[in-house]
Amino acid sequence: MNSLFTPVRVGRSLLPNRLVMAPMTRSRAAFDGTPGELATEYYAQRAGVGLIVTEGTQPSEDGQGYLTTPGIHSDAHVAGWRKIASAVHDKGGHIFIQLMHAGRMSHPDNTPHHRQGVAPSAIAPGSGMFTATGMQDIPVPRALTTEEVRQTVADFRHAARRAIEAGADGVEIHGANAYLVHQFFAPSANARTDEYGGGIENRARFAIEVAAAIAEEIGADRTAIRLSPGTTMWGIDEGAEGPDLYRYLVAELDKLGLAYLHVMHQGDEPLLADIRKLWKQPLILNRPGRPRDQIGADTASGLADLESYGQMILANPDFVARLKADAPMNDADRNTFFGGSAQGYTDYAALSAAGPA
Repeated sequence: MNSLFTPVRVGRSLLPNRLVMAPMTRSRAAFDGTPGELATEYYAQRAGVGLIVTEGTQPSEDGQGYLTTPGIHSDAHVAGWRKIASAVHDKGGHIFIQLMHAGRMSHPDNTPHHRQGVAPSAIAPGSGMFTATGMQDIPVPRALTTEEVRQTVADFRHAARRAIEAGADGVEIHGANAYLVHQFFAPSANARTDEYGGGIENRARFAIEVAAAIAEEIGADRTAIRLSPGTTMWGIDEGAEGPDLYRYLVAELDKLGLAYLHVMHQGDEPLLADIRKLWKQPLILNRPGRPRDQIGADTASGLADLESYGQMILANPDFVARLKADAPMNDADRNTFFGGSAQGYTDYAALSAAGPA
């Protein structure tokens, strides 16, 4: 585990340790997408990790999927995130804003403009979504035209610039977990016949264009991407070509010299080993449900340069200190994950207030 507490350079940032706060949707922004004062406290509390990756943040109005998720495309959004970035930096931390376009994982009732969701193709995910009036089926999205796909790339570019204006150290493209970028990878969500559909190269094109545009706008060393090879949630089926798509995609993205690749690992060890060989920049690995006694195993073995954790950091704002002290961890309160107040957000006890270890 000692390898976790050594410095590592990620893009322009020299991180004090190799522990990363994974992006986690908390649904506590204002309805217009502006993050509030509680979010400033929440992120600042967790600034002891080497890098914070924020909750998914929509790059445009069409990018919103869930209720009260934050945006990073308006002046109000920038002002809200500037307070957060400043508070994290004041604690010695580093923060990347994750750019997340939900694509078809959206409901009109959850967005200010109430428009139909957009996606690679007009194929619904076959799942429900929580709205202000309860659970509703996600409607069939509208397929983006070829020109609208290119405009969406431009939206990501604009949002990245706004994130830097807000003081973020960089941005992470959300290319995982069944959202828009991931939807382009999967034949179950992408039936296009233009240059963004069909073979592996075409289905990977949107992700590569988004990464290249952002890298051009703010610098490759402030640009990163998260992938989740093999994810099957919400109607996503990458098909038999899935592993080969990721081998092609990672090799192409590696040419851009991005700050890091963040992999949410789903169990395909041969593919993960290939990704590690293909990727020359820092690699962050997230293993969902990783037991505590395995923390640090992937950095120690050299399979990853950094490791990311979600619920454990959510419930333990002093996660690094607890690891160093071999202290017990708070359990996360699942009932407070999405929406609400300070409860389950900023009120988790730190080690000094939690009594003897």
